[in-house]
Amino acid sequence: MREWLVQVTEIAVTVIDWMALLIIIAGTVEAFIGCMRGVVGRLDNQQRREVWVRFARWLVAALTFQLAADIIETSIRSDWQAIGQIGAIAVIRTFLNYFLERDLGDLREQQRVAQERNVTGSGRGF
Repeated sequence: MREWLVQVTEIAVTVIDWMALLIIIAGTVEAFIGCMRGVVGRLDNQQRREVWVRFARWLVAALTFQLAADIIETSIRSDWQAIGQIGAIAVIRTFLNYFLERDLGDLREQQRVAQERNVTGSGRGF
């Protein structure tokens, strides 16, 4: 029974890791295209910021998937060295996720303030 659980868990971890990889690839391609538009000069600062925000969202999603795979993987590891390595990786991913989420929150707040200024500022001339 344990062998079956280990095999299913390893397959699940591999599938989830592949999902995370595909998310990272898709986000990176989208960000690369956005950056190339910026290099050509067709993006203003707000649009460049949006490229970053979208890319950060992709990365947060991928990190979340990878963290899920790490959690599942700990259920089948029995030696402390493997658990310690998985734990260290999980901590690093959690910190990356935290800081990306914090940056996204800061950018959302900046966008909200900028939008409020635009709405408030546009009504003054009448």
